[in-house]
Amino acid sequence: MKNLRNQVQLIGNIGNTPLLKETGNGKKYTTLSLATNNSYIDKNGERIKDTQWHNVVMWGKQAEVAENYLIKGQEVCIVGKLNYRSYEDNDGKKMNIHEIVASDFLMLRK
Repeated sequence: MKNLRNQVQLIGNIGNTPLLKETGNGKKYTTLSLATNNSYIDKNGERIKDTQWHNVVMWGKQAEVAENYLIKGQEVCIVGKLNYRSYEDNDGKKMNIHEIVASDFLMLRK
């Protein structure tokens, strides 16, 4: 049950083709955006489509696999955990990052 404390599972479409990057100390990673869609009927009876964008980061071997197989627009299931971090930009302004650190993914359609 430990793994259930901070777990996210999303099914959506990839917004950008992942590109492999490397940190200053040699760790490989990739980032991508994931669009999830929801729709509902408003008070006027009209169907409203709501798209949410999520930032996803993958590390190590998983990042390498993602770069080789995932493409923009592809439907994918991402499993991971929520991560919050902050940093100061060049102007000294505090910036907050909310992202999903993926532990696994499954390609659903090409």
